[in-house]
Amino acid sequence: MSGFVYPLESVYSVLPNEEIGTQKPPRYMSKFRPTVILEHKSTKDVARTMGPAKVEMPSPDKYLKKHSKESRLPEKAPGLRETRSYSARKPPVPARTDQPLMGLQTKRDFLKTAPAVPVKPRPTCVDTRKGHKQPLENSGLLPKYIKKKDFGEVPEYLQQRNAEQRRAQEELRNFLEEQKEQGAMKQLSEEERQKILEGLKKNWDLVYHEYQGISLVIDTITKKAHKMQLEEKMEQLHKDINLIERFKTIYIPQN
Repeated sequence: MSGFVYPLESVYSVLPNEEIGTQKPPRYMSKFRPTVILEHKSTKDVARTMGPAKVEMPSPDKYLKKHSKESRLPEKAPGLRETRSYSARKPPVPARTDQPLMGLQTKRDFLKTAPAVPVKPRPTCVDTRKGHKQPLENSGLLPKYIKKKDFGEVPEYLQQRNAEQRRAQEELRNFLEEQKEQGAMKQLSEEERQKILEGLKKNWDLVYHEYQGISLVIDTITKKAHKMQLEEKMEQLHKDINLIERFKTIYIPQN
């Protein structure tokens, strides 16, 4: 009991607390509201009447009859006949004994016009039993290509290309002979050519054997560089072998 402390009494604690309510902002009102109300009243009040509109009722005698809307010709007045107006009389029919007029010409001269030649039917080829057909010329059954004037002859563009190739070979041969006479070029013999070819193939085998000995896991920059270097060597050796196998005559410089 010595530790218990009574709260301090005050008059303000007896007075009831006033509840403070939340104040809402004023409601939004459009500035065009009066204009809209006036427009609505003006359109709505137009149809306001004291009952239905007064319309003249149709007469029971004026009902829609059959064929009443079809177009009709104007009725003729009784006692009047149809009259026609003629500006000039036509010439009389010539007699049988009259001489015909000579020297008349028309736009088409029937004497000079040759009779029309009948069109010949186009030869066709029937492919199926149902009557499917196609022109005989396009069917491949007519030997039209062997009847051409230039059949079996070498085309002009091939002749021109062959002439250019012969000219290039002749120029190369002349150049090599000049270099050979001057002593700057030397032709490889067949034994030397085979020896060089065997040496290139042997080098390719050695590089390929070294390439197969590379580890499967290439995780360092050194291994990647070594692999790329071996691949470049193999590719270059392969190009040299193909070059020497392709050309039988090979010239090399003396120095």
